[in-house]
Amino acid sequence: MDMQKIGLLGFGTMGAGIAQLIAQSGRDVLVLETAQERIDAGMRFLSEFLATGVARGKLTEEDSNTIRSRVHGVLKVEELADAQLVIEAVTENPDAKKSLFAKVSSIVSADVPILTNTSALSVTDLATSVDNRGRFAGLHFFNPAPLMKIIEVVKALETDDKTIDTLVAFVESLGKEPVVVKDRPGFLVNSLLMPYLNDVIQAYDEDLATAEDIDIAIRLGLGHKLGPLELLDLIGLDVHNHATMSAYQATLDPKFAPPPLLRQMVAAGHLGNKNGKGFRTDGRKTA
Repeated sequence: MDMQKIGLLGFGTMGAGIAQLIAQSGRDVLVLETAQERIDAGMRFLSEFLATGVARGKLTEEDSNTIRSRVHGVLKVEELADAQLVIEAVTENPDAKKSLFAKVSSIVSADVPILTNTSALSVTDLATSVDNRGRFAGLHFFNPAPLMKIIEVVKALETDDKTIDTLVAFVESLGKEPVVVKDRPGFLVNSLLMPYLNDVIQAYDEDLATAEDIDIAIRLGLGHKLGPLELLDLIGLDVHNHATMSAYQATLDPKFAPPPLLRQMVAAGHLGNKNGKGFRTDGRKTA
């Protein structure tokens, strides 16, 4: 791959993980944020994740320093003008994303791929904000991006084959497995995962088993690394609620409708690991 300068929009948790992954491949990453404080926070998160890798023997100190040196925070979209590929990882707000895409598409070269990491929004709809829609696609990373082996390459209605071929090669150059999927709510993995997690929440709400026993049964019975309720706490109950509601509104398919207990917990501020209140993090019905 001859793409050596990558633009990244957003330096939150996901953005920091994507930045690390790309920097590990030997590329420079320009990360656009709205304030220096957000750039500093992203660099802290990146440094903490790298330090964990060093402590576990996955990286050396030299590796860690080299990766950090390839990640550069910027505050003006114009600084992305010579990026050879741009990935967006900002809040799941379609208007905010479209506004940013419109600015980026007017600055970078006309053939530069512009990609969204959305997990819930329509890639085809987001593509309407750019010129040359054939270069727009989804590149759906899983969290944490440096560790998860799969990346979904999402082909929107007007994405051209050249862009897909470029992205497949790019993903492989990152040491990941690309899976090309259609632009449908949840794409592939989440379209299968969301109804399953909804069913688990409903079973828990009906006292079919305790939260702990549900997770034990799935881990041991199906060979999953995490139980489904542990996974929900890790994902964030608010994130799952938003994703399922978006899929339900797009399809009107009841399998995506967020269960009542999920909506209640989110309304009450039970968000999972991020605030210590969830299915497994605060001991609800675990015994």
